Amino acid sequence: MCHEATSVGLPASIGVGKGTVTLDDFALCDALFSFGHNPGTNHPRMLSTLREVSKRGVPIVAVNPLRERGLERFTSPQHPAEMLTNTATPIAQTYYQVRIGGDLALLKGMMKWLLDADATDLAAGGQGVLDHAFIAGHTEGLDALREDLARTTWDEIVEHSGLSRDDIADAARLYAKAERVILCYGMGMTQHRRGTQNVQQMANLMLLRGNIGKPGAGIAPIRGHSNVQGDRTVGITEKPTQALVDAIKRTYGFEFPLTHGHDAVEAVRAIRDGRSRALVCMGGNLAVAMPDPDTTIPAMRNLDLAVHIATKLNRSHLIPAKQAFLLPCLGRTERDVQASGLQSVTVEDSMSMVHASQGGLTPASEHLLSEPAIVAGIAKATLPQTRVDWDGLVGDYDRIRDDIEAVLPIFRDFNRRVREPGGFRLYIGASERDWGPGRKARFLVAPGLDEDPGIDRRELLTLTTIRSHDQYNTTIYGLDDRYRGISGRRDVVFLNREDMRSRGLEQGDRIEVASRMHGEGAATRTVSGFIAVEYDLPRGSAAMYYPEGNRLVPLDSHDPQSGTPAYKSIPVVVRKLCDPDPHAG
Repeated sequence: MCHEATSVGLPASIGVGKGTVTLDDFALCDALFSFGHNPGTNHPRMLSTLREVSKRGVPIVAVNPLRERGLERFTSPQHPAEMLTNTATPIAQTYYQVRIGGDLALLKGMMKWLLDADATDLAAGGQGVLDHAFIAGHTEGLDALREDLARTTWDEIVEHSGLSRDDIADAARLYAKAERVILCYGMGMTQHRRGTQNVQQMANLMLLRGNIGKPGAGIAPIRGHSNVQGDRTVGITEKPTQALVDAIKRTYGFEFPLTHGHDAVEAVRAIRDGRSRALVCMGGNLAVAMPDPDTTIPAMRNLDLAVHIATKLNRSHLIPAKQAFLLPCLGRTERDVQASGLQSVTVEDSMSMVHASQGGLTPASEHLLSEPAIVAGIAKATLPQTRVDWDGLVGDYDRIRDDIEAVLPIFRDFNRRVREPGGFRLYIGASERDWGPGRKARFLVAPGLDEDPGIDRRELLTLTTIRSHDQYNTTIYGLDDRYRGISGRRDVVFLNREDMRSRGLEQGDRIEVASRMHGEGAATRTVSGFIAVEYDLPRGSAAMYYPEGNRLVPLDSHDPQSGTPAYKSIPVVVRKLCDPDPHAG
């Protein structure tokens, strides 16, 4: 639900659904663009990297509707002088508060400026602004992109982005001056109904100046979980390829259908419609994380079987199916001792680095099983004629890694390399300007300027969901959001001052928020009793916390290419609630 737009969008552009940079590249870049993410809350470890980039005097450009503290300045806990003197390192030198849903227009405006500047420079006898040698040798499709941008007017770009033409030109000019640019982005770019195309337009921008496949440059989708990228790498996918089917047959002696399965949204639809009768959740908080809880929760109650494998209790565990099991398991920080001794698992980060992770804490209970042991136990009970040596795999996780290597050659020499200090980086073809057999990187066109078709910006506000500082995904550790000045509550909606005035609202008013989707499943969703909070964000934009805002998103409001829910662009109507007259009746 987070970066599937990346996993779908980037392979069509650059041949791989991952970022192309390493941590070493951040020490070499001479400009960094940050689109649609808040590292202070969602990726705090990245703040140290951004701090070092800023200390080198490298311009950091933030593109985000809300001004986030972590993108403005950072006090490093690893540097006592900053902690003792209460000083901070500035992060973003330039901050563009794009309208929610305006990123596509900004990207197109920057590319339009680059093409115009390139033509002007070439006509004057210069070498141009684009990397023409790279484009000629490594890409295809520029003519179609050029035609699309020529049809797109500056008036339209300004209207949709919420930024001035001068601001967009300044951003493009800074990008053009830098020889090595890194572009980072998060869910503010992916969780739209055209999130896949957002990702591809960012790739287009990078390709125009050859900023993929050279030191100090590249595209960097920043994922929140430590291993969400690794799941895909080892073949956990609802869309198996023929190569994966063949490799599993070669390794284990059986094959499975090539028929595609369900992504998260389609899984809930299948449960709702009775096409899926059993659900097994490896961690997660599915009912709360998904959109449209009024559909999702009743659907889960109708299941014949629900199995939750988890380290902590959450609200999804309270939804009873006809038969339900809650299986507590070891956490990754706990010691995992199997037949061959203490075990390590492996994780892959956003930079495609794979390293071992071994728990050091005493387990909460001697009876806890590991996730591999639980999966193996279910498999043995379900498949008595299995050809897989489940006990052998659980007894020594090196054997699991041997099998991963056998199925996926990208993991050659897996067990040896993962024992090297710091682990190893997987081969990422685009980092080497290897775009796949017989192909080039592709410029791809996104028609129009609407990241989220059907939103009437004249009448509606566009609302995005956000996380508080005391929150990790759906886990809420406290009711404070100190970076945004909120204490002791989450029932708030952040609004622009002028939008509040035009609706007769004042700070602290109780309000109702109703979504106004179009198309299939477009019935109005409403939340009431929230508090209006004035905040620095663009006119026409609003924000509320996730998952409280999920109730406003229909299950069918998602990117059709990736299935990613459109949490970052919800068309809403906001109105004041009038408290009942205490003297009435």
